Amino acid sequence: MGEYMFGNRLRSLRGKFDGLEVDTVWIIQPENRRYLSGFRAADGQLNESSGSLFITLDQALLLTDSRYTTQAQEEAVGFEVITHKQSLTDALAEIFDRLNTRRLGFEGGHVIWDLYQKATEKSSQHSPPVELIPLSSLVEEMREIKEPEEVAVLSRSAQLMGDVLARVIEELRPGQVEKDVAWRIETLIREQDADGAAFLPIVASGPKSALPHAIPTNRVVGQDEPIILDVGARVNGYCSDMTRTIFLGKAPSYFKEIYHVVREAQVSAIESIRPGMKTDEADSIARSCIEKAGFSDFFGHSLGHGIGLAPHESPAVGPLKPKALKQGMVFTVEPGIYIPGKGGVRLEEMVILEEDGAEVLTTNKDFYSF
Repeated sequence: MGEYMFGNRLRSLRGKFDGLEVDTVWIIQPENRRYLSGFRAADGQLNESSGSLFITLDQALLLTDSRYTTQAQEEAVGFEVITHKQSLTDALAEIFDRLNTRRLGFEGGHVIWDLYQKATEKSSQHSPPVELIPLSSLVEEMREIKEPEEVAVLSRSAQLMGDVLARVIEELRPGQVEKDVAWRIETLIREQDADGAAFLPIVASGPKSALPHAIPTNRVVGQDEPIILDVGARVNGYCSDMTRTIFLGKAPSYFKEIYHVVREAQVSAIESIRPGMKTDEADSIARSCIEKAGFSDFFGHSLGHGIGLAPHESPAVGPLKPKALKQGMVFTVEPGIYIPGKGGVRLEEMVILEEDGAEVLTTNKDFYSF
């Protein structure tokens, strides 16, 4: 992804300035920062940042500290790199003077309260004072529509994850420990030359499969019980995400019924989704299948979520805050049924929305075999 692409993204961002009534935009969220500049450094924790972007109509600065200066100079496309000697907020006065900033738009959902208070103090003390303007989902909305180069990387990530998961399932035997299976997944992802896992693998067996985001434990995987494997890889920064529910041996009739309901809900949604459909309508297609089967109380999460540089990003494909699905969006379709104390079933595919419908990016292999 070269200079032309990053240049286009900056131009798109600058095209929004008039409507925002700001003269400078401050970007601190790691995926947004990478999307606009190519700077790949991650933030280890909420109160520690590897860098900030300050963008005006004619300038683009990347402010960082000495730990990341060289990396930023090598990776950031179209940005002047400035190394601050003390703290980010101590450097704000210099940035304001250099950019002639009067109205600074910042990412309201990502600047923590402590940083906001310090930035507010520095801004009010500046001569002339700088007004802080909270912005919502500015870059996130740009990231919703994937460029062809992004789709190609997402497809590679999905294919890699499918190959790894197929191998893990082939090797899986009763008596193995959930934690060991999770570690095997991470190891195989690394061996395929990926960046690493997109998130900690979920390996949830037996009654634990009723926990949508279960943490792998020392529980021993058993025969004839549901095992949920929710996994993702990261390739060149881009994530995959897929879920399979399998049974070692024979699926009990009760779970076989649940499995078929979940699969019907997933297929119905994938086959029906079209550009222009609202996210809540897509969710309701799958949810109605589950409700008709009598399991409405056991599907509590949304149908899916966008995926790209982050495992979970916009759009949220669920019953709340509906928005129109657009061609070029990549998101998951992952209905599930979870019975407390017994277990659950979830099936998840990644899809890209094309002009004529949703195309599955993840691989089915022979996972849907009964």
